[in-house]
Amino acid sequence: MSRAMVERRRAVRVVLLDPDGRVLLLRGADPAVPGTEWWITPGGGIEPGESPIGAARRELAEEVGLVGVEWGPLIAYGTVQFSFRGRDYEQEQWFHLARIGRAEVALAEGAADDEHALLLGARWWTADELGRTGETVHPRELGALVGRVLTEGPPEPPVRL
Repeated sequence: MSRAMVERRRAVRVVLLDPDGRVLLLRGADPAVPGTEWWITPGGGIEPGESPIGAARRELAEEVGLVGVEWGPLIAYGTVQFSFRGRDYEQEQWFHLARIGRAEVALAEGAADDEHALLLGARWWTADELGRTGETVHPRELGALVGRVLTEGPPEPPVRL
C-alpha cells in the first residue's frame, strides 16, 4: 500500500450483542476482488461534524435498520489498512458496545454504496464460533473481545485491536 495514495478515514464499529451473548456480523465482499468475502461488525465512516456514537447510531440504522438499541461504552479502538474497490485506506476506528433485546435483523435496502462493503448477509456468532471459524473475520481479535465482555464486562480502559 503506497502511503501517498492512501485515503485516511475515521470510522466506528458496533459490537452488537443479543440476549444470548451472540455478536452480529455482516458478510461483506469487494466487487473489485471476486470470490473474497469476510465478516465485519456493523459500522462505517464518521461524517464531518458527526460524533462517533452518532455515526454508530446512523450506521446501525442504515445497514440493518436497527434503532433503539441499548448503547454501552467504547470497548476497543485501533487502526487498520485495507483496500476496497481498488482504493487503499488507512482507517482509525472505534468499537462501541451495544445490546438488543431481540435477535431478528435484516440487511437494509441500499446498504451498499461506494463507502460500504457489498453486504451479502447477517449472522449472529458466539465467541466460541468466532474462535473456531476458518472464515475471515475483522478484526481477528473480535472473538476474544466478545468473550472478555461476556465474562468480565466491558474493558476499562478500552483495548487496542
